[in-house]
Formats: sequence, C-alpha cells, structure tokens
Amino acid sequence: MRVTLIHNPGAGRHGTGQLEHLLRLLKDAGHEVREQSSRDKDWADALGENADVVAVAGGDGTVSRVAKKLKGSGTPIAPLPAGTANNISTTLGLVGRPLEDLVRGWQGSRRLKLDLGVANGPWGRRYFLEGVGAGLFAHAADVAPKDKLPPTPEEKVRWAIRNLRRQLLEMKPARIDASLDGEDVSGEYLLFEALNIPFVGPNLFLAPDSRQGDGQLDLVMVSGAERDRLAHYLEHWEQKKERLAVLPTRQGRHLRVTWTGCRVHIDDEFWPEDAAPAKPAAEIDVRIEDAAVDFLAPADLHAPDKKKR
Repeated sequence: MRVTLIHNPGAGRHGTGQLEHLLRLLKDAGHEVREQSSRDKDWADALGENADVVAVAGGDGTVSRVAKKLKGSGTPIAPLPAGTANNISTTLGLVGRPLEDLVRGWQGSRRLKLDLGVANGPWGRRYFLEGVGAGLFAHAADVAPKDKLPPTPEEKVRWAIRNLRRQLLEMKPARIDASLDGEDVSGEYLLFEALNIPFVGPNLFLAPDSRQGDGQLDLVMVSGAERDRLAHYLEHWEQKKERLAVLPTRQGRHLRVTWTGCRVHIDDEFWPEDAAPAKPAAEIDVRIEDAAVDFLAPADLHAPDKKKR
C-alpha cells in the first residue's frame, strides 16, 4: 500500500525513537511510505500525493486537521493514537491495540465514515470532528500552561479530570439562548456541548447514543441541577472509563446559538481564538456537513445501527 504518514512530533507518546520504530513497522509490512511532520508549514501538501491510506500518528488535534483536509476525498485515514485523550481513536476502537496490530490490520480492516460538523459564526466558517461547546470545557481549557502539565498522557488526563471537577464545583451557570431543530433549548448551563462523537475533553464518555455517520448532533446540557451528577462522574472516572454520566442529552440536526460573548471551543481550539467579542448577540449556526470522512477501523469493531439521515 502507498502510505502517507502524517506525524506530530509533539504528541504525547511521539518522539524521534517512536517515529523510527513506526517507519520500520510500515516498511517491514511492505508499505511504500511518504513521511511528513504536521509541524511543517506546508504539511498539507503531502495530502495531495496519491496514497491508498493516510496514517496519522498523533492526537485528536492532528487527526482532526487531517480529516478536515480530506473531507469527501474517499481516501481513508488510519489513526495511530499517540496523543493524550485520543477521543477519535477511542471511538474507532483503536486505543489499547499495539501499533504492530494496527498496521497489520489495515489490509483486513473495514471503512467507517465519521460525519464532519460545520459551524458558521461572526468569525467565519469552521469544521469540526469532535464537537462545539461552551461552559465547563471551554472555561477550564487554558487554566495551566502546557509546560506546567504532567509529563505522561495518563497523568495529563488525570490532571485534566481533577481540574474539570474543581472548576465545575466553583463556576456559575451561564445563560445560553439556543434552539435545536427549531425547538427552544435555552437555559442556564454549566456545560453545553454539541457532539459528533461519544467522547469529549479528556476522554469523557458523555454521548452514549452517538452513532458514527448518523447525521445527528448529540447535545449534552448540564444545568445547575445536574452539577452533583457530573461531579460524581468526574470523581469516579477512573473506576470505569466508559461509565455513563447519564446527563440530559438530545439529538438533532441543526443547532442555533445566540452568542453574547461566552468562550466557545471547536474541537481543541477556541473560537474566536482571542475570545474577544466580535459582535454582541451574534448567531452561531451548527449542523452536520454532508461530506463525511473515511477511517479505517478494526474488523472486529462492533458496527453501530445506522439511523436514517
């Protein structure tokens, strides 16, 4: 197979030694490999070359950026999880499998389509693979400088969970005026997340009804009444990683939010980047895009029931 490898040298488990090991695995498996660092300014040019698969060694941010470039192309992405949360790879059933098994499994793997979401707002048009939201995750995202975080991915996730719980117990709900498929869902919320996959933030399983490629957003809404429920989930997160938080969730295709200056995140980035109000009472329009992205998933991954679009 012709493989374009996009790797993030700054990812949680990725360094020079890991890259050399991965390149040996790919070449020993008989693949023709073209390697490209995601840190290079023109990294996306490598995606224009003919390839049977684009392998991505990195975390959710790197996988998401590649996916947005390949939307609608039909070229499959094969994530090689090396980040901290790895929400996308967890959704695809890749986490916990050795790299050797993932590489060997490409020949017998199946294709799984993940939707791409699109958000339109006063700062332009942005695509997302994980989700869009306001409240807790956006509020707590930049509490600690990256150079002050723990060294290993596992320790970073634990730190992030503790930080989220601390922020949750202290923060006040924010007023969010919004509608989902034309129905009013406005209220005072601690967390307001429109998700495209089941996992969000530091690998939290908050959208149990999410199904890949179903054309639906899963809107998770945590008001002050559910504060203790979410805090309990965060406190006991390590006991069972996929424990359901059982939070109020609704599905829909089209979300409209009246933005009045609160911090918003799209995947792992803030929107707008500087968090400075561009316009008061502007509208953010969020929906699932028609063009999906192809991923390679293990053949033994349970296939979800598809809902009609």
